[in-house]
Amino acid sequence: MGNGKIRVLIVDDSAVVRQTLTEVLSSDPEIEVMATASDPFVAAERIGREVPDVITLDIEMPRMDGLTFLKKIMSQHPIPVVICSSLAEEGAQSTFRALEFGAVDIITKPRLGSKQFIEESRTLICQAVKGAAKAKVHLLGPSRTVQPKLTADAVLSPPTHAMAETTEKVIMIGASTGGTEALKTLLEALPADAPGIVIVQHMPELFTKAFANRLDSLCAITVKEAESNDSVIRGRALIAPGNRHLLLKRSGARYYVEVKDGPLVCRHRPSVDVLFRSAARYAGRNAVGVILTGMGDDGARGLREMKEAGAITIAQDEATCIVFGMPKEAIKLGGVDKVLPLTAIVGSMLTHAR
Repeated sequence: MGNGKIRVLIVDDSAVVRQTLTEVLSSDPEIEVMATASDPFVAAERIGREVPDVITLDIEMPRMDGLTFLKKIMSQHPIPVVICSSLAEEGAQSTFRALEFGAVDIITKPRLGSKQFIEESRTLICQAVKGAAKAKVHLLGPSRTVQPKLTADAVLSPPTHAMAETTEKVIMIGASTGGTEALKTLLEALPADAPGIVIVQHMPELFTKAFANRLDSLCAITVKEAESNDSVIRGRALIAPGNRHLLLKRSGARYYVEVKDGPLVCRHRPSVDVLFRSAARYAGRNAVGVILTGMGDDGARGLREMKEAGAITIAQDEATCIVFGMPKEAIKLGGVDKVLPLTAIVGSMLTHAR
């Protein structure tokens, strides 16, 4: 074909979803729907004839479930896969399994709604597919976790006199495509008394709660989906709820968060820029900003504002990113102090937040 468009294969057992997704994706001049398939067997046969750039995959299908199909693809011929899921809480668990098996993003199935809702979901779906087209995917090998090399400082509390003269440090993290696995690696490596953390991961609503609960079960720190007025305290990470912005606020010595509605910012809600800008304003030099793998430029301006306010800023390096978009843009804007591989970020984060 060679027309430079991203060729997408849509795999879904619902004819309505296949048609709607086809319309949504075809409305973007950079995307072309190569084919649709009603189940993995049809899809496999189609891939045999022509390999798509991206696959959108429903996980709950008859004949062969999407997870089995995904494992097959990722172990034979890795192709970027975006999971297209209904907004069901129970679907969340298999969606996270899918991300572990190598899927790069999650979108929710387009459904009828207001004009604004349809426009926003069009933006999010097309953005996810473009991000996936740029993603580095690997053959699915045996899973292993890399433990970063931490010093004893990670376990020992800092001396108390320093605590008295400074305000508590807080860590702000932004991530998008590929971020769910990156965050898992990062948070699993943190000691139980790590500084308070606030996270924006681009993800549809309902999935963020399941994502937070899942991380909570794996990590020494507590992880929860943020609610307005939650305190940002040691040993706890708060994750922005899907479809809402998250801001850091301060009252006296207490940091807390506010969950807010509002327009898409940098094509996202929650937006990393919104979180980072609030951190620049309310935490200044007491913050550490971290930007991880992701498509687009969300967070670049906000991270620069954090740096200008005296915060230490860290970006994930290209080699360990699934998509080197957000970190690259932040570096380009001059908002980054350090560029580090994912496993080195933990130690650096803790050192600067001491």
